[in-house]
Amino acid sequence: MERLDAFMARANAAYYATNDPFRDFTTSPEISQVFGEILGVWAAVVWQQIGSPDPVLLIEAGPGRGTLMADGLRAIRSVAPAFAAALRLHLIETSPRLRTMQMERLPQATWHGSVDTIPEAPFILLANEFLDALPIRQFIRRHDTWTERFVIDGKFVEQSARPLPSLLAEGSWGEAVEQVYELSEPALVLARSLGHRLAAHPGAALFLDYGPEHSAPGDSLQAIRAGRPADPLADPGTADLTAHVDFATFANTARDAGAIIHGPVPQGIFLAHLGLFQRTDRLARTQPAERAAALIESARRLAEPNRMGRLFKAMALAGRDVPTPPGFE
Repeated sequence: MERLDAFMARANAAYYATNDPFRDFTTSPEISQVFGEILGVWAAVVWQQIGSPDPVLLIEAGPGRGTLMADGLRAIRSVAPAFAAALRLHLIETSPRLRTMQMERLPQATWHGSVDTIPEAPFILLANEFLDALPIRQFIRRHDTWTERFVIDGKFVEQSARPLPSLLAEGSWGEAVEQVYELSEPALVLARSLGHRLAAHPGAALFLDYGPEHSAPGDSLQAIRAGRPADPLADPGTADLTAHVDFATFANTARDAGAIIHGPVPQGIFLAHLGLFQRTDRLARTQPAERAAALIESARRLAEPNRMGRLFKAMALAGRDVPTPPGFE
């Protein structure tokens, strides 16, 4: 019997060690090169906002194939060569298989298993669909009784949840007969760490991920296997397990540690403010008709509210003296 977060961590570690996740799902950098390019320009503007430190750490958490960063660096070299010269690239990746793929595109990078080993210095961090893959715990409240979900033989079992984590123990709950509450402790550890860093060094961290703007109860654990929804408890290691990001709790934790929070805002609005459609149109004009149509369709997929534009959110953490980052004005 395993607690759900331990099961999720083990299953995802096995999945990323033995599978190509991009056969099962497509992330925003793989949908359009413009996504990575405009995030690279976002980082360049933020670098200027924090005083153009040299050197500065450019960090990506969960780089996947390295597509976002490769596209971002290409844009940075074009529009901000001084930033390109000042940055030192650091990648947070635990999968040896994905590290090998990233090394082919980003040989200049330094790799880390967590943010803890990254040097203390001015920094800009980018993280796309990183928080959703961090392990969660699930608690069930029935009136005044709390239990926690464990996994055994592909099924949930419940155990008494005493003592409760402080976030739940100190909460104010309604009269619902039964509710599921999720808690990602690794996400909160990261929020706290980044908040402390931003209190000590100039910098900013940008997260793009999916989930509600406000904390809400509900079971959001899901799995993708062979490109389709699957039972998250079946055949661990053969599917990618994710859960909705609790942006509000993440933001509150980072704020308490010293960060200023911007957002979350819908991804579609954020990307539109950064020039997603203008850049896509310029690029499309240089391409054959079929490729141009595909580029425009990709931008619409990223930004339209009934696709990725509303469920996905953008949120930034920044130091106290940093102006409002682009896209959050």
